[in-house]
Amino acid sequence: MAIFNNSTNDIAPVSNDTTTIITEGAVIKGDMTLTCNLYVDGKFEGTIDSQKEINVGKSGHIKGEIKVDRLIVKGFVEGNIEADRVEIKAQGHLLGSVISSELVIESKGVFEGDSKIKSNELPKKVQQAPILTDKK
Repeated sequence: MAIFNNSTNDIAPVSNDTTTIITEGAVIKGDMTLTCNLYVDGKFEGTIDSQKEINVGKSGHIKGEIKVDRLIVKGFVEGNIEADRVEIKAQGHLLGSVISSELVIESKGVFEGDSKIKSNELPKKVQQAPILTDKK
């Protein structure tokens, strides 16, 4: 487990060994590649590539590109998101572009942007209509 904290207060987060935590008060810029869960209550700017879940707490703010299995937003996220499942909880705010298999927005959750469905199926070949000519 990794904890990024900018506070002088002793904080004992409740988590397990497979969660990285960015606590309130921490500000991080850069790129992250994760094979574990991520909990953000601070601020992160950059790119995140995760094979697991990202949970943005009420005071969390992420700005950038996110590729993840599951994104849960209780705070603020802005940027381009590619995920299997995106959940915007009550009071959560997502601003940007989302490509996902599932997009769930709870009552009082806010989504501003555009959304596209991510599909595992190959697109069906579009059949071209016959070309009509005006020969007599």
